[in-house]
Amino acid sequence: MRLILMTGKGGVGKTSVAAATGLRCAELGYKTLVLSTDPAHSLADSFDMELGHDPRPVRNNLWGAELDALIELESNWGAVKRYITQVLQARGLDGVQAEELAILPGMDEIFGLVRMKRHYDEGEYDVLIIDSAPTGTALRLLSLPEVSGWYMRRFYKPLQGISVALRPLVEPIFKPIAGFSLPDKEVMDAPYEFYEQIEALEKVLTDNTQTSVRLVTNPEKMVIKESLRAHAYLSLYNVSTDLVVANRIIPESVTDPFFQRWKENQKQYRHEIHENFRPLPVKEVPLYSEEMCGLEALDRLKETLYADEDPAQVYYKETTVRVVQEKNQYSLELYLPGVPKANVQLSKTGDELNIRIGNHRRNLVLPQALAALQPAGAKMEDDYLKIRFADAARV
Repeated sequence: MRLILMTGKGGVGKTSVAAATGLRCAELGYKTLVLSTDPAHSLADSFDMELGHDPRPVRNNLWGAELDALIELESNWGAVKRYITQVLQARGLDGVQAEELAILPGMDEIFGLVRMKRHYDEGEYDVLIIDSAPTGTALRLLSLPEVSGWYMRRFYKPLQGISVALRPLVEPIFKPIAGFSLPDKEVMDAPYEFYEQIEALEKVLTDNTQTSVRLVTNPEKMVIKESLRAHAYLSLYNVSTDLVVANRIIPESVTDPFFQRWKENQKQYRHEIHENFRPLPVKEVPLYSEEMCGLEALDRLKETLYADEDPAQVYYKETTVRVVQEKNQYSLELYLPGVPKANVQLSKTGDELNIRIGNHRRNLVLPQALAALQPAGAKMEDDYLKIRFADAARV
């Protein structure tokens, strides 16, 4: 299955691009599903038809769906939902409030990953296009496999065993005081089962022959900055970006003086987009005189974006993490385009290298060849952060 994730700053037009990409893939004969995992769905508005949690036909070979976290919670994590609801009701909340609050922060992202994994395992579709949440939320979604693995290995698995062992002893005392029971084995097993699914999905997300992220941006200063940060962070999570879509460019045919300053600024920013994202390919989409709503409008966008091309192709493939051995030394190279070395902070704990850029952090489990060594220096070269490792006695 080909997996394409569309993301970008809120309001840049990623939903329209995702829908148009789906139309072109379906036109070429691929069985295609466009799935919105954005809590503020707009995919149904883009297709101008009603969509739900389960896939619904949009056109021949094309289906659309909008993730409903409540349905996903009930069907995949019902025991946990009922337990959280029980706890909240014991604290004085009524049934409706307790059920709504049973969806804890971050669950939308988790269910988005689980839904992706389910479609991948079922293999019903040739192409899965994810209309993702705005950039910040999407990055949290993509980092979940690694972050959740870190917590599960160190905290949850030991806690799970202790909880199951102590429950029969503590329950008679705990329940009368607290007003609710301790979690049983079914409740305690559910998060770890989710973790195992997400861990398996990580191999798919980081396989750049199967999975690509496509960044949708606008020729505006703040949007470009956000897109550049997203590109760097995606590389940090070892998820490949293969295409940038520069959307809403004012056409040359617009001669109204009101837009003259806009056009001059856009000319400069268009140049920046091509230069800053090089060598990634960039597709430019004009600002249309109509709203991108309905299949007829999306067909025009599809033609502009792809013409005779196959959107399911991998437009650009780059190895984002690699280990290089030179003589008796090793270096770890991370593809981090546009990131100054001064913005990168490194530390090592055990067999993990902790990398921080801004407020994003990654715990990278090192290969055995590097785990016993210490970082001995780093430099930026050709958009790669090259970290040299040496024996601790030589650092």
